[in-house]
Amino acid sequence: MRQLVHLSDLHFGRDRPELLNPLIARVNALEPDLVAISGDLTQRARHSQFEAAREFIEQLHAPVLVVPGNHDVPLENLLSRAIWPWRRYRRWITRDLNPQFSDDEMIVLGVNTVNPSAHQSGWFTHSAVARVAKAFADPEDQRTRIIVAHHPLEHQPGDHKTTMRGANRALEELARLKTDVVLSGHLHTWRAAPFAEKAGRHAILQVHAGTGLSTRQRGEENDFNLLKISAGTIDVIRYAVTAGSADFMIAQTLRFISRPQGWVEEQTPPMAEHSP
Repeated sequence: MRQLVHLSDLHFGRDRPELLNPLIARVNALEPDLVAISGDLTQRARHSQFEAAREFIEQLHAPVLVVPGNHDVPLENLLSRAIWPWRRYRRWITRDLNPQFSDDEMIVLGVNTVNPSAHQSGWFTHSAVARVAKAFADPEDQRTRIIVAHHPLEHQPGDHKTTMRGANRALEELARLKTDVVLSGHLHTWRAAPFAEKAGRHAILQVHAGTGLSTRQRGEENDFNLLKISAGTIDVIRYAVTAGSADFMIAQTLRFISRPQGWVEEQTPPMAEHSP
């Protein structure tokens, strides 16, 4: 079994400082094999905000895989945005915009979906699709296949943000490659469910995290996800901050089962275990 913590939309610069240490403590207590952060580490891509994000990452005990979000390129400095969009991100976080992690049980690909010329909407480029296809090409590889991207590949009714360019094409290719999970953020809302059913298409599990630390909560609690990944089973456990609390506690647990057509939700989810 592997344990993966999924964080998103920390937004240092518009964060809740009282949640910082509780979040670090809870993540470290879970002892995950990997922490995946799906973008928007900062609010305005300023040096001080990236420095705070770097300090946060350095306090996590597990390996960390992180991809940028649209807030991680300069908004106010148009010249920097046009010519050096990744200079600050690469200085403070990592030079690798499309990182990869793998072990004996899972392969995790980070995909940079940020379009620096657009303020909010992203893109899943042809080159990104080709990179995923190369990594997931071996049909005999039984490791769990996971994508980490900032922008979601599918929106729900009521989502007001623009859908990512290339999302439909990417989703079809990821399904063909028998991708298991796509982790994303951007919407500041939580969701764990297979993508919209389509006849003959492998069902991929989509997992959105809300915001781990931001004050921009969109009516939801600050949260993060823990994925417990076993052969044929994935438990998605949502940790959230309840009203009047500054600690992250289990708020919801869903179990998904692998079937020949892909991932489906188990009708009777497992009982939530006690938080460590």
